Amino acid sequence: MDSQERMKRKKRRLIMRTTVLFSIVAAVGYVFYSNFFQEEAGVLNEGNVAPNFVLQNMEGEQVELHDFRGEGVFLNFWGTYCPPCEEEMPYMEAEHQKYLNEDVEILAVNVGESKLTVDRFMNRLQLSFPILLDQNRDVLNQYGVSYLPATYLIDQNGEVVHIHVGGMSEENVQDFMTIIDPNSP
Repeated sequence: MDSQERMKRKKRRLIMRTTVLFSIVAAVGYVFYSNFFQEEAGVLNEGNVAPNFVLQNMEGEQVELHDFRGEGVFLNFWGTYCPPCEEEMPYMEAEHQKYLNEDVEILAVNVGESKLTVDRFMNRLQLSFPILLDQNRDVLNQYGVSYLPATYLIDQNGEVVHIHVGGMSEENVQDFMTIIDPNSP
């Protein structure tokens, strides 16, 4: 084996070692970055106090969750592109009408869509309960929502008493409204 061949082998080993070392340094750097410098959304569990938020409704008014203390809140995250979301909306509308003069409120938080898209959807389904716009997904992230639809049942003290991820049947919506009704036995 001549010296030129040995030099080529050494060069290849050096390139290989450098590549492996760079990959390890990059992986360790990513782990440190993701664990220490990125803001992670907290996980909200049953028994936690629901984080407060302020969003605009379809009329452009500011709605704050804390304004509903003393009432049960049925907080639903949804999108017009989500078939299970659309399927449960008529059930929510029926319960909204039933509880119109009670201490229970439905707040439907649309995630990331334009006001025009949401308005057309509302009109098509004839929805009258409050719809809030989370166009930047701030509240979605604050609540740690990963899948739509997601519903958070909040009691009159602001505590999350139940979390339901996925579509709801008519019976689910009825049962959930009963759970958060402060006047329910």
